[in-house]
Amino acid sequence: MSTISDDLLRSEMYIDGTWVGASDDRPVINPADESVVGSAPEAGVDAAEQALEAARRAQPAWARRSGVERGAVLRAIAAGIRARAEELAQLVVAEQGKTITEARGEIGGTAGFFDYYATYERAAVGTIFASDDPGEQLQIRSVPYGVVVGIIPWNFPAALFARKVAPAIMAGNAIVVKPHEDTPLSSLALARVCEEAGVPPGIVNVVTGAGRVVGDALVRHPITKMVTVTGSVRAGREILAASAENITVVSLELGGKAPFIVLEDADLDTALDHAVQARLQNCGQVCTCNERTYVQRSVYDRFVEGFVQRAGAVRVGDPRREDSQMGPKVNAPEVEKVQAFVDEAVRRGATVRLGGGRPEGPEFERGYWFAPTVLTGVGNDWDIVQNEVFGPVLPVLPFDDLDEAIALANDSRYGLTSYIYTSDFRKAMRAADELNSGEVYVNKAGPEQFQGFHGGYGLSGLGGDDGQYGYERYHRKKTVYLRYEEQAATPGELPPQ
Repeated sequence: MSTISDDLLRSEMYIDGTWVGASDDRPVINPADESVVGSAPEAGVDAAEQALEAARRAQPAWARRSGVERGAVLRAIAAGIRARAEELAQLVVAEQGKTITEARGEIGGTAGFFDYYATYERAAVGTIFASDDPGEQLQIRSVPYGVVVGIIPWNFPAALFARKVAPAIMAGNAIVVKPHEDTPLSSLALARVCEEAGVPPGIVNVVTGAGRVVGDALVRHPITKMVTVTGSVRAGREILAASAENITVVSLELGGKAPFIVLEDADLDTALDHAVQARLQNCGQVCTCNERTYVQRSVYDRFVEGFVQRAGAVRVGDPRREDSQMGPKVNAPEVEKVQAFVDEAVRRGATVRLGGGRPEGPEFERGYWFAPTVLTGVGNDWDIVQNEVFGPVLPVLPFDDLDEAIALANDSRYGLTSYIYTSDFRKAMRAADELNSGEVYVNKAGPEQFQGFHGGYGLSGLGGDDGQYGYERYHRKKTVYLRYEEQAATPGELPPQ
């Protein structure tokens, strides 16, 4: 941790432009070796209310600034992130466990969100429709909600801060961020960058603590006008229920169970390389991960052999090392959950072709490690195929034709991301039409791009993030009937009801 300066390694919350503590702190644990990285305040309801009040006071003046002025602040944040990129990447590694290479990519994306949304500085802020009457305009304006609450998870603690904060404040809102209890330090460090970049007090606030205390208070409070969430299905359900009290607008980006379909005419080497990347990135802790792979029967054995070979060669180890390709899971309960999925599948008759548990060696005696794992002989209705594993475990299933592959892929309560690999354009387009997911990748893996739209169907949520359509989520509509010429009223005429 010596490479991270003290002003980024915060142990205080950021509320109304001030760094404040709480009576209790929660330690932050390094997933690789279970050492203590630092601590963050264990805040209560009072801190949540203070942050919301600060955001409410500050937001009107921020909304009155021009788009160009707000865009300049976002660009300053992006520049500040890049100036401290290596420190921020090291902090992500320490509290979340992804490899330093992946963490550098995450920080690049974190800056990119602010750069991208700064381009909306001269974007349309509404529409004018022709009025029924002369001498009149009918304006439908896009206006900020006011105070937004952002609930973010642990798997991308820096990028998801930016994914919520950048569009929210560019649209003229103020925001209160509640990071996950396991990974609060990245949000606090980025709040420091926002402070240095000239974000006014109260526009960006970070409150740390338990989700069922602080998060619940933020979601239920009447000051909160919009809640944007990336997280688990469980968390999404609880937040959606809590938001009903005040009829608060909610955008939910939840879990995924992405099918990865490989047809016999696909470039098999490309499909294999991408399948490994899409399964093992961030130790499988990505909502768009390749959670279940379907391979046409004629190439199934070759694919399984190739995947086992490639996944078995992945270098699992200390995420700070430049040559490590996969780090640990984020915490002990996550490891236990993944192991339970594997054990249940084996009990039902699955064959473990690779891995199956903690990797061997002294380097893995402490920390939250799970080896790359491949299972065959599983059924499409098994838990390991139907429920999100969120770890480096891949069930591989055969199919006979495209009809069957699409049916198997769509047999899911999730609908975030799908992958299809084929050299037949007609089959690719048919799959894009019929796969029941908000994103379809054809002959490529992720990550998603800033200008796209990241949203899902079913248990994968409602609403979404990124691009023009994600930006629109941070606005509500106001209709203005603007009369600029006098007109005599028609006696007895009543407006339509």
